[in-house]
Amino acid sequence: MATVLLAGESWVSDVVDHKGFDHFPHSQVHIGCKELLTALAAEGHEVTHLRSHDVAEFFPSTLKELNKYDVVLLSDVGSNTLLLSPTVFEEGRPAPNRLKLLREWVHNGGGLMMAGGYLSFQGFQAMANYAGTPIEEILPVTISRWDDRVEAPEGVNGQLTGIEHEITAGLDDQWPILLGYQKLTARDDAQVLATIENDPLLLVREVGKGRTLAFASDVSPHWAPREFMGWHGYGKLFGNAMTWLAGH
Repeated sequence: MATVLLAGESWVSDVVDHKGFDHFPHSQVHIGCKELLTALAAEGHEVTHLRSHDVAEFFPSTLKELNKYDVVLLSDVGSNTLLLSPTVFEEGRPAPNRLKLLREWVHNGGGLMMAGGYLSFQGFQAMANYAGTPIEEILPVTISRWDDRVEAPEGVNGQLTGIEHEITAGLDDQWPILLGYQKLTARDDAQVLATIENDPLLLVREVGKGRTLAFASDVSPHWAPREFMGWHGYGKLFGNAMTWLAGH
């Protein structure tokens, strides 16, 4: 069993409904990773979910706090949210750089995964902005400086590369459709375990005493449709990923 901190995978919708002459606002919190949380629990992992709007304030700011976890999973939460704690953004005071902290934590033996999405890697209009950061340094991929999304509304399939690895052991050679992904470049010392449209989809790397993993598509809609999340390999894939990242 791995202890996992999942940061991101939620959003707040702020909507105004107009009904003739009258209108009213309402807001709602959406949790994109419900299926993933269920799947990881079924695989025996203990997951703490830190919602996107809580990351800036509550994401660990010390190695001691990070060491409570075996794995950190960043999904659909941009670099600004990690960099700009309330101490920095509201009070104008210095605080730990949590991107550098994660890099140090991985070198010391931690496991880091980044999943794709509109606020992952470089992201929609390059707003995730992980290119050139300490996170890019430790991931198994290099990241473009521009919007790196590839939308595939027709559905495209992931495909195993044939490299034997405990993460992909027992999985189908061809995976159910995904509706988009990030276009990433594999590092020379990375292992590409799966591709999509001839681009890297699932990659792993050993960094210092730690391990990192990049999954170029999303773990939830819209890039991960019901065909993918309902696949018998969905929980196995990400459950195996957590076990490998934890070094268990």
